[in-house]
Amino acid sequence: MKSIVRLSGGLLLLLFSIVVALQLGAVQLHWPEIFSTTPGTGVPAEIFWQLRLPRVLLAGLAGAALGVCGALLQLLSRNALADPYLFGVVSGAALGATASSVWLPQLALPVAAFAGALLAIGLVLVLARHAARHGMQSISTLLLTGLAVSFFCSALASLLLYQADSFAANRIMFWLMGSLSHAAWPAVQLLAITLLVTLVVCALGRRQLAALHWSDDMAQSLGVAVRRWRFLLLMLCALLTAVVVAYCGGIGFVGLMVPHLVRLLFGGHILTLLFGSAVCGAIFLIWVDSAARTVLAPQELPLGILTALCGSVFFLLLLSRRSRHD
Repeated sequence: MKSIVRLSGGLLLLLFSIVVALQLGAVQLHWPEIFSTTPGTGVPAEIFWQLRLPRVLLAGLAGAALGVCGALLQLLSRNALADPYLFGVVSGAALGATASSVWLPQLALPVAAFAGALLAIGLVLVLARHAARHGMQSISTLLLTGLAVSFFCSALASLLLYQADSFAANRIMFWLMGSLSHAAWPAVQLLAITLLVTLVVCALGRRQLAALHWSDDMAQSLGVAVRRWRFLLLMLCALLTAVVVAYCGGIGFVGLMVPHLVRLLFGGHILTLLFGSAVCGAIFLIWVDSAARTVLAPQELPLGILTALCGSVFFLLLLSRRSRHD
């Protein structure tokens, strides 16, 4: 009951964050002026419907997606340090974006990044399946495979960046540090659908997920198809991360930090952790993006810098708290 009340409070805080973030920006918007005109019939309405609203919604969805992916990976791996980017998704997306900028500049950056991310995911799953045939079936093997693919893709992307012209290299580097400056409705729709599907699957499979969290042997004894469910959940995590990276660039620490915060606030129940991570991740990234837009206006800070600063401070506080209890 207490966790439901806290989640309800989190939803109210999320709604408040969206309303405040919509008011922040170089142009002051007034609600009566916006809703008295149809989209596209005035400058304030155009700014609201085509720029600010999709950006705020994309920030919330990206934060929610990274929070859910982090919580899922930590549950499946039984490792509190598991992170969505351990699949090599960021490095694969960077490789796709870099290759596109060097060889196919007419191809949209999100499309190329998404293709590179999916390529990295496929490579990780193929290598992990090959390792499983030789008796290495643990989740740690999958994460280590993702780390190896990440280094491989990073090396190739660095080689291409070294040979690229300065304009293309600067554009890719800024995108890799995280940015929502090109937020659009198609990105919002795709990410919302992927996130909704993931949450529905997790809600329907909460019993299987709880069993997988304890141990593979317990899950098998309860009749859970371990390999099938693990593959499905990991694939959903990878696809969610790929969509976020393709449209928002590299935003680190959210999937690592938010589940820890949710456990402190709401507890560690499966559904509470997942939905709490979605709500807290959305709130966190909305405020981070608002700070990125306004702190050094009219310049814009990369999101990855701010999330890294917040993440490092959070983990220092977490370590000091644990050291006092030990």
